[in-house]
Amino acid sequence: MSKIAFIGLGNMGGPMAANLLKAGHQVTVFDLVPAAVKQLTDAGAASAPSAKEAAANVDVVITMLPAGKHVEMVYLGEEGLLNTVAPGTILLDSSTIDATTARKVASAANEKGVAVMDTPVSGGVAAAAAGTLSFMCGGSEEVFSQAKIILEAMGKNIFYAGDHGAGQVAKVCNNMLLSVLMVGTSEALRLGVDNGLDPTKLSDIMLASSGRNWTLEVYNPYPGVMENAPASNDYQPGFMVDLMCKDLGLAMDTAVESKSATPMGSMARSLYAAHASKGNGQKDFSSIIELLGK
Repeated sequence: MSKIAFIGLGNMGGPMAANLLKAGHQVTVFDLVPAAVKQLTDAGAASAPSAKEAAANVDVVITMLPAGKHVEMVYLGEEGLLNTVAPGTILLDSSTIDATTARKVASAANEKGVAVMDTPVSGGVAAAAAGTLSFMCGGSEEVFSQAKIILEAMGKNIFYAGDHGAGQVAKVCNNMLLSVLMVGTSEALRLGVDNGLDPTKLSDIMLASSGRNWTLEVYNPYPGVMENAPASNDYQPGFMVDLMCKDLGLAMDTAVESKSATPMGSMARSLYAAHASKGNGQKDFSSIIELLGK
């Protein structure tokens, strides 16, 4: 088993670190929120007073941070991990950030001879807890083969997307498509209900027809249709609207850089931004159906 430092114990990072413990790894954690740290230490993890100290003398460092600026600070700052980790340590950043920052960190790591890979995730809080996340990895194939053994303790689908930054690009493409599917599914369900159809029966019809998609299959946005979906629990917990707005912003920035046409993604971003502006940022993203209500 490996010695692992896990930095960033939010809604996703906490369950991910817990699954590493369940797999038998020796885990040291760091987070700015004491309660998040305590939850992991109660489960058997060690803790450290700083990211730098957590990453000392470990085999692997995993970071799960809110945004690119935080990733840049943790890796490239004065006390950054690239200046402090021992040779041979593998650095895996599972944050969802812009590909430019991921490549910047990778370039600095290469200069120091440190192995790094961007490994953003998909699946949400439920998959993080269940250990069934999908990882989209960018970096060298050699590092990927080493990282995969660790990532398999937290996910069931581990993909190699390409060179540094490719994992981040794959993630924003996936989430852009997810947002479009959720808006389309919500529109269709709302249209049916507004015309007298039962949402459960309509969902069953579409699931057996050409409109079938992931949001209908496992994450239905209409309350009461799917017992375990956030929609049936006042849109809690889940993948927050604010986070979907963030990811769609990254997708639009990526599209600008590559001069790609993303009209559906752009419309989805506008709709989610409008939904967030009405005080719904903390709700699950499937609550977009409320924006479409009469």
